Parts: sequence; structure tokens; C-alpha cells
Amino acid sequence: MATVLDLEQSLLLLELEPPFGKREVQLARRRLAKVWHPDLAPPGKQLEHERHIKAINDAADQLSRLAEGSRGGSVSANHVRASAAAAREARAEAGRRAYESRMREQEVGADRRRHDPFAGQVPDHSVVHRYARCLSYPEWGVGTVTGIYFTGEGDAMQQWARMRFAAGVRTVPAGSLQFVDFSRPDPGAERVQRFVTAAQHAMAEGEFKLAARRLIYARDAEPQNTAVLRLMTLAFWQGGDLTAAARAVRDWARAERDRPAPQRFAARIYEDMGALDLAAEAAQRAVDRGPADAGAWERLGRLRLRLYDRRAAREALERARELTPSVEGLLDLALACQLAGDVGGEVTACEQAVALAQGGGERDEDGTDDLDAERGPAASLLPSAWSRLAHALARTDRASDAAQACECALALGEDPEVSDLLEHLRALEPRGLPAA
Repeated sequence: MATVLDLEQSLLLLELEPPFGKREVQLARRRLAKVWHPDLAPPGKQLEHERHIKAINDAADQLSRLAEGSRGGSVSANHVRASAAAAREARAEAGRRAYESRMREQEVGADRRRHDPFAGQVPDHSVVHRYARCLSYPEWGVGTVTGIYFTGEGDAMQQWARMRFAAGVRTVPAGSLQFVDFSRPDPGAERVQRFVTAAQHAMAEGEFKLAARRLIYARDAEPQNTAVLRLMTLAFWQGGDLTAAARAVRDWARAERDRPAPQRFAARIYEDMGALDLAAEAAQRAVDRGPADAGAWERLGRLRLRLYDRRAAREALERARELTPSVEGLLDLALACQLAGDVGGEVTACEQAVALAQGGGERDEDGTDDLDAERGPAASLLPSAWSRLAHALARTDRASDAAQACECALALGEDPEVSDLLEHLRALEPRGLPAA
């Protein structure tokens, strides 16, 4: 039997209302693609999203072709009703044939059970649930199933449902549904996954305060879940609630005592709060747990500089230079040497910073645990490195080298301080009598 196009079912799948044209179909396709894209699927549900997007695209293609061939480029409600009636008749005919086939199978089965009672199978039981939630978007809450539909035939058949949530009516693939049994509480792991997924969606949209509130429920379900504590710390921090972020990072540090990641977060959060002593203590714990991380040593050195502990700051920055030098770390080391009165060490650090910036070399950052996102490309720090080198050389007897460094800095950008230093150095140059 030929397949009958069910316009009403396609409109339900695309969440459209008749009459419609090609433009409305395109807008619906784009809107639903932003909701059911496979990249937004929770773990294990990517296939459901892919199949649902494919069904949406197939329905949109059919409706677009139908709208192009219709008079005026629009499909009326009468056309939709006629198509729905024809589709219902086709489904009724298919159901009648399936029922007759089932009756014949039951007759054969009854005869087999009478003559061979041990070959029969236990009948399958089916339970119909009315309330369910969407695992891909648990923030929609518990919804009511208003209809179950099927798209395609054979192996390509897909099941989807129309759900009525508090946010509105949604079309949801059946594989993303979790039916709710109010007589039993949900397991803690399911609640955690549900609220974490909702929080990730909120963070992707920039709603960090909303994500933090959702993660509180996940934390209550599993207080020792380190992934939840990490996301909660990040959500509170990005949302501007530093006090709550500090509490969350302390819980995370207690759950992972041997890892440096929570201590790195704690150092940055305490630094934003203005508690430099607590930030330095957290940075010290971070280097104790990860002594091979040059970025952690640099952060400790900067915090020690702000606390006027020059000796400890210089030790930390020199340790970072031994591991993996960076332009910013070398410039901070030059500042520490300057405060300690070591002009030679300052000049050496500045020369190394210039060489590293010219070479474009920079330490690779770990996007998960390392938080030095403000460290830009090494080439962008080249003017600052030349300027610092010029001022360092000006404190020695290498006036010509200092003037050359000033010219290199000014060639990369205007700097009034460097210009004044260059004029001062040129005024100090010895003047000789012209040759005869």
C-alpha cells in the first residue's frame, strides 16, 4: 500500500499551525534545530537527537515541496484536514490488516498450546505512563503525554511524543523521555544527571546564577560528587557570588584533597575577593600538589609580590622559569629582581622575555584546570618586554643598548615614557669635535 503523507502529523512534529508557507517551515526547522542539535544532547542521548533532527528535516522538506506547489505558496487548513483524514484511513486499513494477522497468529498459537503446551511464550505486559520528563531538557519539569506518534517504516521507524510542559507544548523523541512514577522517589544519580544537564544548558546561555541554583539540587542529591562541585564553583564565580563560590571551592577541595585544581580555583576566587593572604596560601597548596606546573608557580610569585614578600616571590618565579618560561613570568621575575636591587638579574630576565616574545613561544595552557586565561599571545607582550628591557638597561652603563631597546619599543607602538627615556639617553651621549 502506498504511503500517505500525513500533513497533520508533520505539523505536530514541526510545531506549526496551518495555514503555512515555505518561510514558516524554514523558521520552524531552524528553531527546532537549535533545541535538538546533537551537540546539546546529554551523555548517551546523541543518537536520539540525531534521529529526531532527521525526522524534523524530512518533514520540513516534504512541507516545503508541498508549499512550493500549492496555489499562492501557502497550504490551507482544509488541505491539512483532508490529508489527515486520508492518513487516518490508511492507518485504519493497516491496523485492520495487522489485527487480522494477529488473530491468525493467535489461532495458530492456541492450537500449538493445546497440542504443545510447553512451547508457548509468556505474554508481554505493557504499561502506559501519562507523566514523563525530557532527559535532554530536564528544566522543563514533568510533562503530560498528549500523544505518541511514529514516523517512517521498517528499520527507519522513529517514535516521538507530544508533551505538555509548563513552558508549553514540545515535540520530544521517545528515547529522551523518562516516565515518572510518583509512588517511588528518583535515584540520586538520576537527579544529579538531570540537574547537571539543566545547569549546563543555562551556562551555555550565560545564565550562571540560574545554573548555580540548579546545581544546588544536584549537590544535595550527591554531596561528594566532584563534577557537581566543580561546576557549582564555576557557576557561582562567573555569576559574581564570590562568597558562595568560596564555600563551594572549599567543599570541592575537601572532596579532592590531592588534586591541585580546586586550589587553583580557590587562589583566583580569593584574589578576586581581595583576600590576598588566603589566595597565597591556596596557591602554595596548589604548587605543593602539582610541583611541575609552571603556571601555578608564577601565580604564587605574583601573589607574593603583592604581599611584599620579595624573596619568596623571586624563588617562585625562578622555579617557574626553570620549568617552562613565559613572557609574563619573566617580566614578573624582572620586577622582583628590581625590587631586590639585582640589576643584572633584572636585565637578564628582560632579555629572555624579549627573546621568548620574538620567538612566539608560550606555554600550552590546560583549558580544564589552568585558569590563566588572561595570558595572551606572546607576541602581544613584545612592546612591554622591550620597554622593560630599555628601563633596565638605563640603570646600567649600557646607554647605547638602552637607546636601541627604546627604538625597538617605539617601532611597535607609541609610549610616552619610552619616548622621554630615549630623549634622556640621547642627551647623555658624549659629543666629539667634527673631523677636519
